[in-house]
Amino acid sequence: MKTIGVLTSGGDSQGMNAAVYATVRSAISAGLTVYGIRNGYRGLMESTADKLTASSVDNVVHRGGTVLGTARCLEMKTPEGQRKAVATLKKLGIEGLVVIGGDGSFQGAKALSSYGINVIGIPGTIDNDLAYTDYTLGFDSAVAVVADSVKVLRDTMSANGRTCVVEVMGRDCGDIALYSALACGAEAVCLPEKRYDPDALAQLLKRNLAANKQDNVVIVAEGIRSDGTLDKGHEAEKVVRDITARIPYINIRGIVLGHLQRSGDASVYDRKLGILMGELAVKCLLDGKTDRVIGIKNDCVFDEDMTEALSKKKSFNESLYCLVGELAKR
Repeated sequence: MKTIGVLTSGGDSQGMNAAVYATVRSAISAGLTVYGIRNGYRGLMESTADKLTASSVDNVVHRGGTVLGTARCLEMKTPEGQRKAVATLKKLGIEGLVVIGGDGSFQGAKALSSYGINVIGIPGTIDNDLAYTDYTLGFDSAVAVVADSVKVLRDTMSANGRTCVVEVMGRDCGDIALYSALACGAEAVCLPEKRYDPDALAQLLKRNLAANKQDNVVIVAEGIRSDGTLDKGHEAEKVVRDITARIPYINIRGIVLGHLQRSGDASVYDRKLGILMGELAVKCLLDGKTDRVIGIKNDCVFDEDMTEALSKKKSFNESLYCLVGELAKR
């Protein structure tokens, strides 16, 4: 193998740049030529790529977002789009490709593998929704953003005796909400893995108000469930309405953190994780491997068959959820 490519796809996440950095530097150290594909799979459709040098990735390890750019590309799901991508790779002489992204990005990688391109996937998504790995790139940083935001919000909430419902990302996986609720000492957390019960939440807040605890924090994932169905957005507004209907006298506001969770520098952990995963991805390509994903278990990075990895079901951390509830008791 003489030439590889690297791209970032789907939603950006902190740590992607660290993975790009390590992929580029490790490949160059091994004597490989490296192309950076701009704007994910759309860049492959449009044949937008640059030859990268070691200096191309100077001072990017800490940065959030992705220096390569990203985009969602529905065309990559079609045979025509896949053939366009393969044509670009062959034109550039790219024999191996490192794809940094989530489940959808990995599906595109699997398609390319079927055309004879050696492909390795690195999990880049703040949601931490891939079951085969303990952590995905960006998750630790996103939780830190939520915890820091709540810390700032507590100042004004305390001054005004106000309860705040903070909506975070995680439509299908509530890990951001769960871990940040623990990290910021939230009074309650609502997750897609658990049925949303507005009556129980209202009772908890009533007890806290009666105990003169006015500045309550409720962390809400964007995919909370009620009556067994998945709600579609505006969860903070919904919870505020539900609670106000049950506690008319409560001083309560909702806030949506949105893309703030993807912003800012990567945490030290995400930088380290991105570097270790990028290095291993290049080693896998040099060993002739394809259709593999990189993950971390028990603080050790590893590679695994992509199909097997993506078939695993994400488990819910019930003990952590119970701990949040126990610590919130007054």
